[in-house]
Parts: sequence; structure tokens; C-alpha cells
Amino acid sequence: MSGTSFLRKMSLHKFRKSLSSPKLDSLNITEAEKAPVPPEEPLTPPPETQTVLLLHAARQPYELTDDYPVPQLQDEHEVLVRTQAIGLNPIDWKAPDFNFAIPTLPYISGRELAGTVIQAPSSPSTRLQEKDRVLVISTDYRDLRKAAYQEYVVGLDYNTVRLPPSLSIEEGSTLGVAFVAAALALGVCAGLDFSHVLDGPDLYSLVRDLPADRIAEDIRAECLDSIRSHERAQKGDWLAVWGGSSTSANLTIQLAKLAGLKTVAVVDKAKHGLRLANHKAIRTDLLVDSHDPERAVAIIKGNLKGKLRFGIDTRGRESATSLLQALSPDNLGGGEQPVLKEGEAPPSPPSTPHDSTLLSAHLIGLTGLPKQTAPEGTLFHTVPIKLFHEVPAVGEALVSWLERLLKEGLVQPPEIIDVESGLGSINKALDRMRKGEISGGKLVVRV
Repeated sequence: MSGTSFLRKMSLHKFRKSLSSPKLDSLNITEAEKAPVPPEEPLTPPPETQTVLLLHAARQPYELTDDYPVPQLQDEHEVLVRTQAIGLNPIDWKAPDFNFAIPTLPYISGRELAGTVIQAPSSPSTRLQEKDRVLVISTDYRDLRKAAYQEYVVGLDYNTVRLPPSLSIEEGSTLGVAFVAAALALGVCAGLDFSHVLDGPDLYSLVRDLPADRIAEDIRAECLDSIRSHERAQKGDWLAVWGGSSTSANLTIQLAKLAGLKTVAVVDKAKHGLRLANHKAIRTDLLVDSHDPERAVAIIKGNLKGKLRFGIDTRGRESATSLLQALSPDNLGGGEQPVLKEGEAPPSPPSTPHDSTLLSAHLIGLTGLPKQTAPEGTLFHTVPIKLFHEVPAVGEALVSWLERLLKEGLVQPPEIIDVESGLGSINKALDRMRKGEISGGKLVVRV
């Protein structure tokens, strides 16, 4: 199926505005002459088979496949959703190209989609009902039933977000994975408390209240031991995001600003400078050009003067290494004693007064970290993304909060660069991403 560009004709934003434009009133169209709202159609039961996009081997294109079984629900928290729009992510082309995160072949890819609930969960506590318009966030890449590149998808109710009427299906498909990565990076790795933002989660405390064995062993240290309570990010602290034009950076900056952090974005200003400088939701306190990394580090250090303790890199190992240089030992310590909770021991080792006031720097890599060992006073973090689908309390806290944020308009979806049509257009769309044609927003496929 060939892809067609929706936005070459009209942006989604302009399209929605045109529906309620005062220009319609100038046409003297009476209420009686306006097209009536069609009656709501009953849900059609899902078929037994569907069309999917399969990957049969690494470094090969996905293949459109008919007569593939529609996935079945296996748990009271599972929901069946008819796919209507898929948000494409870099891992969708990087995984087959570099042969990673492919647990089985043939494989179905796709990490986020929006659509309509066809079969609601049987759990009495579920938020979801049939016909709900929802965003399904699939971080569990090992379960092919949950992958986006198919007409019907199974989601977990605690990984599924109801969309407000103000968002289109296409917009809803753009922000799931980026939101989860941003919230976990800030809330778990940096310890940022969101409880004062529409009753958001305090993930730092939430994971520590869980039995340790509820957290997978490979992420347990990151969740429980990677940052001490007196080092947690607080309102007024600085956060630098390298690769500030990406979707994950977009959501990271939005959440950080809502929680009161001061933000730095390192971006290609030639491509994205004007847009970011004039975008209310993601406009940062300091915007730095990434063209010369050494110069970018010098600008950050010269402006922040030792106040930067938190950095998030969205690009990879090379840019993470540059960001590390901005988190120098000059950013450690300070004259004030940290405030410790009752019964909490001071940081170890407490051999000198300087050590007892140590405030470590924290570098969080979304796609990679420097090759070198973390220097003294700096800690490296990887985002424990599997918390979202493996720990229901974490997943539910995040999706419920995202519902409130979207309803109140406190979080805005990333800009949609273009919309392709049909599962068969995904290979062409991913080629556009490989070539670097999609930057500063999302490419969406309407199904």
C-alpha cells in the first residue's frame, strides 16, 4: 500500500481549528442545514485473522502479511484495541538494522499506537471501557501481542491511557514511550517528585515501598540504590538535555519544567533554534548550539557556574561523553550541610567534611553512556524502562497521571512532521527516518 502525506495538504492543528472556525458562521449556514451527527455505531466483534507487518530477518524490510491470528486476551488486566494510528520510533528501524531487541523471528515491531477499545479488561478495577479512545504504550517488546504493527493489539490496562476529546488519534499516538522514558528518568534516576503536579507520582518513594523482589534484578540497583534522598532533584535545580529536539527530550523538558526545574537544551540551533525558543511548552532557560560540542560545554559551564548536577542524553555515547564534561567535579558539594531524613546515615565515606556534604552529579543515558568509568563524584544511570510494564503500581501511576496532564492541557503532544497511510507504508516511513528526514517531531502512520 502506498503512503500518502496528509500534512502536505493541511496540518492536523490547522485542520482541527478549521472545524470550529468563525469563517463557517460567515457562510450563514443555519443549525438545521449543518450535517447531522451520525448515530453511534455498535462495536464490531474482532475477526479471527488480521493483517500484520512481520520482520523475518535482521537487515530486511518488514513484510505485509494477511491471515495472521488476532491476539487473544489472557489476563484480567488485558485490553484489545483496534489500531488506528501508530507512532514510529527510532528503535523501529535501528533494531532490525543493528540486530538487537529482536527476541524471536518472525517479529512484530512497534512500541506505541492509538485506537479504540474493542474488548475491555475483565478486572473490576479497570478504568477502561469499550469504545474508549486510547493510547497503548508497549514497552514489553517480548510479547508480540502487544506490538503496534498490526490491526489489533493487546495492551495492559495499566499501560493504556484514555485520550481526551481535545486530542486526535494521530496526536495520541506520538507521546507514549517518550513520556514513560522521561518520567522514569526524572522520577527514578534523578529522584524528582511529581506529587505537586496534578497529584503525580513520587516514583522514588513508590519503588522503595515495594518488596525488593518485585523489581527485576537487573534494574534493582538503579531503582533502589542509585541516588540518595538528600541528592534528589529539587525545584530550582538545573537539568541539561543533550539532543533537545527529540521526542524524548520534548517530554523530558515538559515534565521537568512542570516540576520546577531549570532547563538547558543542547540542539542543532540551525534546524530547531527558532522553534524551541518560541515554543511555550518546551522553551528552556538556556538554549545551546550542539554544532561544536566543546563550545557547548563551555557555554553551559560559563552560564551555570558549577550548578549543573543533572544531565540527560538522548543521542548516544558520543554526546553523553560531551555532556559528562559539563557535569564536572566543580558541581559537587557546596557550603551547606545536606538535609537528611530521620535515621538516615550521612553519605559514605564520611572521612572529611567535604565528603559529608557531597552532592553527586548524575548522568542519565537514554540510548548510551560514555565508555569510560564514571569519574569521582558522578554517577551513571540507565532508565529502568521495564518498571512500566512489570510493576503494575508504577504503570498505573504513570498512565493515570498522563490522563490528568492531557485533560488539563499541561502536557502537549510532540509536533507531527507527517502522516503516512497504511501498514504497507511503514517501510517507506522508516527509510525517511534512516535518512534523517524526520527531526524535531514524530512521523505517524494512520491504519
